[in-house]
Amino acid sequence: MKNLSLFVLLLSFGAILFGCSGNAEKTPQRPNILFIMSDDHAYQAISAYGYGLNKTPNIDRIAEEGAIFNRACVTNSICAPSRAVLLTGKHSFINGKVDNLQPFNWDQDNFPKLMQANGYETAMIGKIHLDGAPQGFDYSMVLRGQGSYYNPEFMLNGSGKWERIEGYCTDIVTERMLDWLKNKRDPNKPFCALYHQKAPHRNWKPAPEYLTLYDDITFEPPVNYFDDYSNRGTAAKTQEMKIDGDARWGHDFKLITDPDGNPTGFEKQLDRFTEKQRADWLAAYSPKNDAFRAAKLKGEDLAKWKFNRYIKDYLRTIKSVDDGVGEVLDYLEEAGLAENTIVVYTSDQGFYLGEHGWFDKRFMYEESFRTPLLVRFPKEIKAGTKIDKLVQNLDFAPTFLDYAGIEIPEEMQGISFRDLVSGKTSEWRDAVYYTYYEYPAEHMVKRHYGIATERYKLIHFYYDVDEWELYDLETDPHEMNNVYDDPAYTEIREDLHKRLVELRASYGDSDENDQKFLNAFLEHRNK
Repeated sequence: MKNLSLFVLLLSFGAILFGCSGNAEKTPQRPNILFIMSDDHAYQAISAYGYGLNKTPNIDRIAEEGAIFNRACVTNSICAPSRAVLLTGKHSFINGKVDNLQPFNWDQDNFPKLMQANGYETAMIGKIHLDGAPQGFDYSMVLRGQGSYYNPEFMLNGSGKWERIEGYCTDIVTERMLDWLKNKRDPNKPFCALYHQKAPHRNWKPAPEYLTLYDDITFEPPVNYFDDYSNRGTAAKTQEMKIDGDARWGHDFKLITDPDGNPTGFEKQLDRFTEKQRADWLAAYSPKNDAFRAAKLKGEDLAKWKFNRYIKDYLRTIKSVDDGVGEVLDYLEEAGLAENTIVVYTSDQGFYLGEHGWFDKRFMYEESFRTPLLVRFPKEIKAGTKIDKLVQNLDFAPTFLDYAGIEIPEEMQGISFRDLVSGKTSEWRDAVYYTYYEYPAEHMVKRHYGIATERYKLIHFYYDVDEWELYDLETDPHEMNNVYDDPAYTEIREDLHKRLVELRASYGDSDENDQKFLNAFLEHRNK
């Protein structure tokens, strides 16, 4: 009788055990999402892309253990509009945030709202650069505007109140992201966390521990640093984003050695340093600035010095970003979350690191049009995957909803790249559409729109000009030669024009839109 009872007990336990196993297979655990976005981080400055400028070992881990996208790009290469596209999955002319001046309507749907409504816990920490109280987040801690590198101000949970937090911005954002992951989120819910750094946005103020990093190195500028813009149109020739010409002595090159200084206008510093921060800064920059003044450089030597001051400060700020990524990845491993967490690293757009002699972004040319994108998800993405298709920031929202098992709204204009990156399909779009609106304004990059395919790019500059440019990226990867009027490209040009018309219509864009947003921009600017 005892043996029979024991047998029944074991049989019952087995039924429970295998029954639970069966239920787990029917309702798999939904993945967490950690979306890491930095600001103006050029793909050329991520060592996984092979340009040799610097080392980013922690960001590289995402590519080594997952996928690297070689032709990821944006729809509108400027800060706030890029973030609006990320959230809504809609082009700028649909979500309304076409430039940094226009207001953003938080009342419209965004992917965090949909995830929140479907059982996810959501958080956003760092830079969003969209006015108003963030919607769609159970927890938010966002920087004021562009944010300050030192002792920045944050708004907590849409309160409308700004709190100054002493320290270095990149480190603070990482610390608060880790605190939320460890202590503030509900561990019984899947999470979607947006971890957004201000760096390496202009004016590239490094952390105290990295103020002298790269002082022993001289960087060679890109091969087209001394570009004269011949065989390009008016837009390339009249921009105001040259390192040797438009960057500011005090604001950008740190020739006002005191970080608080006494500058005026655009160069007025937002940061107010502590006594210790100021002492560290002066100890690092004063000797370098004294040596520069003593050298009395001119011409090409001066232009190369400017490039080196710029690129070193830029790369120094990235070192802190990479450190933070490493800390967060390490936590995911230690907490047993790595296997079921999708980790994405990207930037709001690309950036010029001296190509064409420039800093900043805005143009549809490759360095600002392309953006870094690395994705890790061990359950679906094979380590070392490389994707060469034209994925856009427009695709983030539908992709995250797809992974979460949430229906993608019809009004979202992007495409989920889940099956593409997992290897389930190789089918993808053959062209992408781009727009830029913020002119006349900072850097004076003319309004334009265009189409890019894997090989070609057709761009229309408009408003105070009417000029077309065509580039063959296979024969001219640095985009030095506009072949729009070359008879050899007549058939290609006509085909691209046709595809451009089709794309504009399919996304709901038009010349009327261009005029509407121009009028709104001019009205806002003239207030």
